Amino acid sequence: MKLASIENDTNQVHLAVVFDQDLLLDLYELRSFLPQANLIPENMKDLLAGGADVLTKILDCLEEIRLLILKDNEREALKQSNILLNWDEVSFLPPVPDPTIILSVGMNYHAHLKEMQNAPALPYPPAFLMTHQALNGSGKPIVVPPQCPDMIDFEGELCFVFGKYCYDVSENEAMDYVAGYTIANDVSARDWVAPVFKAEKPFEGISAWDRNLLGKQLPTFCPCGPVIVTKDEIPDPHNLQLTLTLNGKVMQSSRTDDLIFNLPQIISYFSKWYRFSPGDIVTTGSPPGVGAGRNPPVYMKSGDLVEVEIEGIGKLSNPVSNS
Repeated sequence: MKLASIENDTNQVHLAVVFDQDLLLDLYELRSFLPQANLIPENMKDLLAGGADVLTKILDCLEEIRLLILKDNEREALKQSNILLNWDEVSFLPPVPDPTIILSVGMNYHAHLKEMQNAPALPYPPAFLMTHQALNGSGKPIVVPPQCPDMIDFEGELCFVFGKYCYDVSENEAMDYVAGYTIANDVSARDWVAPVFKAEKPFEGISAWDRNLLGKQLPTFCPCGPVIVTKDEIPDPHNLQLTLTLNGKVMQSSRTDDLIFNLPQIISYFSKWYRFSPGDIVTTGSPPGVGAGRNPPVYMKSGDLVEVEIEGIGKLSNPVSNS
């Protein structure tokens, strides 16, 4: 099942489920049509926390609508009622618009470390917390910041989303807390990468790294989505093809089997400090091909289109704009 958060013409947030390849079912608008739809939570965090019981209710609604379309040819009526929506007419929000925690894991692909001056793998997965203002939906513009406009880089990443409260869990039980998967583009202003590698003293390196992380926190710099795919549809998250294109040209192409720290290791390690909640998002690092790792470097600019596609999940698409 593929779930989304969308906004209607009056900027209200609705939950939706992919109905078929080019249609979504608005679960809020469905309430006026199917009484059982009123049993489905109104926000994504509550939906995910509801687990299998809520997913079963959604499946029941999907089946009911499919039967109505087959039996009574209700497709056009459902479209006119804004219950069925065309994919290309939907305004997508981040799948979880209001997570408690957005944790971004970095330096987590062997081949990416090689392109970044053969940086060594670390003994523990490094990560940072992302600001909520950085979250962005598929189709929404990545806004070039006027204070650092010239080195805007792309980083396509597989994400997982929690469906349960998670604190201090083992690797063996870690995946029980995952509800599904989505896509992120960890956009980065690379102005402060060079000082990280040039630092000769520990505190120079710490200061440079801190500014490098600030370059990832800018508004709109974490596009996410367009959907969450439930865990049952992805048999092995460590064997997925990830492809990022810039204006149609392939820049990143890798499989997730190159991860240094796998998902159970990430969950177990960070759950020792963070108490994750349903709807919390964790990005898992970016594969090789980033703009800063190229010779010469390749950076995004206004007018560009960047797209991240992950096998079994979908495609995250964002234009780049000055406003």
